[in-house]
Amino acid sequence: MTAARMPVVVLPVYNEGATVSDVLDAVRRVFDGTVIVVDDGSSDGTAAALSLRDDIEVITHATNAGYGRALIDGFARALADGADAVVTMDCDGQHEPEHIPEFLAALGGCDVASGSRYLAESEVLGSAPPSRQDVNRRVTSVINEVTGWSLTDAFCGFKAYRASALRAMRLTEPGYAMPLELWAQAHRNGLCVVELPVARIYFDGDRSFGQDLDDPEHRLGYYLRVWERALEWEA
Repeated sequence: MTAARMPVVVLPVYNEGATVSDVLDAVRRVFDGTVIVVDDGSSDGTAAALSLRDDIEVITHATNAGYGRALIDGFARALADGADAVVTMDCDGQHEPEHIPEFLAALGGCDVASGSRYLAESEVLGSAPPSRQDVNRRVTSVINEVTGWSLTDAFCGFKAYRASALRAMRLTEPGYAMPLELWAQAHRNGLCVVELPVARIYFDGDRSFGQDLDDPEHRLGYYLRVWERALEWEA
């Protein structure tokens, strides 16, 4: 197998005006292909920062549609642009763009390469909120029980996909639980999944999930409901 020749990088952003320009500059230092930024209804300076660039494609949501919807729309545009592979990463400074070539290279042997902040090789920079670690650990365990995989991080947004893997999926979940739908469909389709170490970077402060999802038990319940629904679709 060979690595894809027409990769696209997709970045969902929401109120990332403070970091988006620096992250995109860092992406451009290691990647010269198509970059698609999905501005999910930002109300800060994100749109203004994006308007200054001529090296990206921008999809703009008039209102905040959700993390999952931003990725789904980014995937659709990338595939329409003829991508053979898609890399996704967050734009808040917690993902290091220099890893993009490693993620693309991993697609030479697997369908999905997913970052993990919890492998032994993963550098730790800052303290992850304990409640987030606990929810991630519990959800990851549920996924592994069903799939037989050995994932260590169900929610890392730094991933690479073969285009054929994305075309095999029918993703509809607009919120933060979209990765659960994705894992269920990857399992259904017999896709090969590999994890790559990425740094566990956390800054002061803890981003809100919105609505009642800042409560860890509510968030866990939401994730598991989406997971169970996605499994039912498989049946």
